[in-house]
Amino acid sequence: MRKVEICFSPELIHLHSLQGKIVVVVDIFRATSTMISALANGITEIKTFADLEECRSMKSQGYLIAGERNGLTAPGFELGNSPVAYLNEAYSGKKLAMTTTNGTLAISKSAEADEVLIGAFPNLSATIQYLQGKEQDVLIHCAGWKGMFNLEDSLYAGALVKSLESSHEPSEDGALAMKALFEKEGHDLKGFLSKASHAKRLQNHNIESDIDFCLTLDLFSMIGKVENGTLTGSEI
Repeated sequence: MRKVEICFSPELIHLHSLQGKIVVVVDIFRATSTMISALANGITEIKTFADLEECRSMKSQGYLIAGERNGLTAPGFELGNSPVAYLNEAYSGKKLAMTTTNGTLAISKSAEADEVLIGAFPNLSATIQYLQGKEQDVLIHCAGWKGMFNLEDSLYAGALVKSLESSHEPSEDGALAMKALFEKEGHDLKGFLSKASHAKRLQNHNIESDIDFCLTLDLFSMIGKVENGTLTGSEI
């Protein structure tokens, strides 16, 4: 049986082997949720950057630029990190360059993997279906919050471990623990994660609609995959 493991922060990714594995990068509140929303609503490609200035420079190449730091739109950027901003194909046909506090850093640190997917609750079932059709082991790379563990990414990881149990077995204690947590709390994602520290940060910015979107299951039947530094979507 194939294996599945969890890395709880980009600060810990050096402890994991990436080669030969599919890495699923997850930043539930909100980067990967926003990326999936954008792709599902007609954004043709997304380039991700850990650095604000690199991302900002893409505007001259015809990209929409989205920048977020500490939950807020970064100065000089057209968009922040809200998944609902892309609904109703608001930017269909456009290319997007994006930088966020945590998620885009996790993507950049996953580059040595065989494949890099973007994970979110709104495309959970599509991601499961794709992974079960591949032969590689899976590493779930949680973006966390400024290097620290966070609850929402880790609970998503538990959902993925639980959903893959017919094809992948946990290879370390973190995967076992988060599977057990999801089994206990997954019936009420919004209620349980309302206690999470980052959910409270976002509530302070009055963006409850973003939180609701990020915790809605299976809105889209697509995966997001990073190839040669560019993220695109594919229907499953």
